[in-house]
Amino acid sequence: MMATPRVEQIARTGPPWRAPLNEPVSTRRTRGLAIALAVLAALPAIGCDNRSVTADPRTPAAPVRPDDDQLRQQIDEALDFTLAGRRLNLRDHAAWQIVHGAVAFQRDFQVDVGGRLEPAIDYLLQGGTMQGWRFQPGDMLQGRRGLRSVLEPGSKSGQGHADQWLGYLSGCDLTPDQTITVDGATYHLEDLVRQVEWDVPRNAAQEYSWTLMGLTTYRPSNYEWTAADGQTWSIAHLVEIEAGQDLNTSACGGSHRLVGLTLAVNRHLTQGGKLEGAWKLADERIQQAIATAREYQNPDGSFSANYFQRPGIAPDLAQALGTTGHTLEFLVLALDEQRVREEWVRRAAAFLASAFQRTQHVSLECGALYHAAHGLVFYRQRLFGPRTPPPAGEKSRAADDV
Repeated sequence: MMATPRVEQIARTGPPWRAPLNEPVSTRRTRGLAIALAVLAALPAIGCDNRSVTADPRTPAAPVRPDDDQLRQQIDEALDFTLAGRRLNLRDHAAWQIVHGAVAFQRDFQVDVGGRLEPAIDYLLQGGTMQGWRFQPGDMLQGRRGLRSVLEPGSKSGQGHADQWLGYLSGCDLTPDQTITVDGATYHLEDLVRQVEWDVPRNAAQEYSWTLMGLTTYRPSNYEWTAADGQTWSIAHLVEIEAGQDLNTSACGGSHRLVGLTLAVNRHLTQGGKLEGAWKLADERIQQAIATAREYQNPDGSFSANYFQRPGIAPDLAQALGTTGHTLEFLVLALDEQRVREEWVRRAAAFLASAFQRTQHVSLECGALYHAAHGLVFYRQRLFGPRTPPPAGEKSRAADDV
């Protein structure tokens, strides 16, 4: 019999790297939290606008170090343009691209629906249709019908990784009783969570990166349940599996595995857990990846084009934006309050803000673009506080080309 899950959200009060306000101060550990994809080859349906321009070769980064006000302004301009100046629409783009936009901007991210702008996540939750946004009725679980998201491995339009939709929805401040309308039927987010729990043994690739993002949002870190194979599973067991995977053969150099592990470890510590067993193994992998990222950082501030495998400079600025953005996204979640302010991290953020400015008129692959934006969103919040997004519906000068 399945364990009765907690209904309330876990660790979603306040900024993602902070403990909930109702946690005792002694249990808090200042390490980054939040979410987190593939830097895949760009196809016409994947680009985040429909311009045919390709990125220019890498040019040397400006040697002048921006001061705090300049860096904050550069980051804000990059994020404002990405949110308001690059519009996705249901004609040219699919769920894979559009949901990535919500990774960075959550429910502020809007999509063009037949000429009108609507918040993408709200549109989907209320039953809006979109290529690649596919669900089907699941199993009967604790008296309710589960909701199963359809896996399309390697998809450039649908859910390409197991539990990817839950992982990204969990970063949008949704409660377990949030309704999801599918083909006219009403479900709750909790129905999707329970179905994910039930299906974990069916994940043949044992890719639990997005599973951890979702389950650690809505379940405590010591949570256990009975799955479809009749066995007892736990958050700790998923952490152990993920910590033992090879980053170099994982999507986007293993950056998504690291994000999932970081979220899990941070929430475990926030809830008073200790670094022992699987949790210790996961923390060791995280700390090793931090050290590797710094070791392989390039002189211009970008991170290795080969992620955590070996040093490398990307020959193309768009590629450098993607690899550096994925790596910074992980680092901002993993570093404590002192380390996130170190100069090497600042140089990466400055490089990324500059790369956004230099590619404004370039069609970029959505996974790379929005994960990089996500990294800057959290860097900005941790260093300078939350930003105020541009007014809904505002367009920048480049948006007219989309």
